[in-house]
Amino acid sequence: MFKVQPAFSLHLCKAERLVSKHPSMVKCLMRTENSKCVWIEISQPIGGEKGRLWTHFLGGPSCSQQQQQQQQQHSGLFLVFYGKMKIAFAPVNLPLQRRLQTAAVLAWVFSFLALALTCIFVFFYLLFTRFWLISVLYATWWYYDFDTPACGGRRVSFLCGLKLWEYMRDYFPIKLVKTADLDPRHNYILGFHPHGVLVAGAFTNFCTYATGFREMFPGLSCYLLMLPLWFRAPFFRDYIMCAGLIPSDKESASYPLRTRRCGTAIVIAVGGAPEALDAHPGTFNVLLAKKKGFIKMAMEHGTHLVPVFSFGENEVYDQVENPRGTWLRWTQERLQSIMGVSLPLFHARGIFQYSFGLLPYRRPIHTVVGRPIRVEKNMKPTAEELDAVHQLYMEELSNLFEEHKGNYGVDKDTHLNFI
Repeated sequence: MFKVQPAFSLHLCKAERLVSKHPSMVKCLMRTENSKCVWIEISQPIGGEKGRLWTHFLGGPSCSQQQQQQQQQHSGLFLVFYGKMKIAFAPVNLPLQRRLQTAAVLAWVFSFLALALTCIFVFFYLLFTRFWLISVLYATWWYYDFDTPACGGRRVSFLCGLKLWEYMRDYFPIKLVKTADLDPRHNYILGFHPHGVLVAGAFTNFCTYATGFREMFPGLSCYLLMLPLWFRAPFFRDYIMCAGLIPSDKESASYPLRTRRCGTAIVIAVGGAPEALDAHPGTFNVLLAKKKGFIKMAMEHGTHLVPVFSFGENEVYDQVENPRGTWLRWTQERLQSIMGVSLPLFHARGIFQYSFGLLPYRRPIHTVVGRPIRVEKNMKPTAEELDAVHQLYMEELSNLFEEHKGNYGVDKDTHLNFI
């Protein structure tokens, strides 16, 4: 017997969804009287890192203590007790490699969530100290360097190749999958789906050298688009430019396509910040039905389109349920329209424990790069021409998903939901 508790703050029904995903493995399902624990008897173990699991397993009385420890190390489990949830702390004797992987991801999460605000605070704080000259000198530099993000940024190859990013890659792990060659004699726009909560797959694959993009697609230079808001933060703007990030406004995004006739790949998380609000485990909602701006940009520059789907991107975080029409979703969408950034209420695990926190789960992400869609240059496409290319792109993305979903634990009856 296995005792199962749904992931922190998730509903019991998600444990029942697991049963429907693995009917051949499950012999029985029984609710307890207080509905806080589920007993599932399975015919074989289900690895926590080898599929889309809603719950976390810990061996019951039939498992030895050594087996329980192994499962806890490899699945990021939490213990199951009736009544209150017990915090499961990470084992003290974890290998150094796993510690370094956690540290690398912690640094990345901090940079994504808090580094910009920290940089802004430091910039103004220094003005009121004896180190005020640092902020003044930086402000002078900023004035002369203001247009650099809109002109292709300033990638630093040394920083993109740091060992740090290999530790981050191995934490999940993250893998880049190639399905076709991309001729460096052309330019490309890669549409990345889904956005997920923190876009871990897009950053690791296209902003660092850890997953082998340069070796798989020689001759291509990658630029990942990011909200222009973040390029207004002092110090932080220089940090993100080092990774090849550029603003997502039309002028900035099209600059590499205008100035380089070949060998450029622009990566766009098409769903953007609004799609992060739909990044729930087990969901495949793609915000694309009305997204045609990147299609128009491709047609204006004669740039080929490449659909990219990242399996597992939505699995690394749990998110508070926020169905459309609820007050929470209305509030999130309202704030997103005002600030430009979405505020999903997400959670996963901590640094030294597996029960709650803002570190992502150790769940695999496989980013599959599809076949290029040839686009002819058309400076002024009509609405019908734009719709035709947009429809073709959605079909190619759907075909890419259908072709590879079986390799990454997605049920055969699951399909993309375009919204």
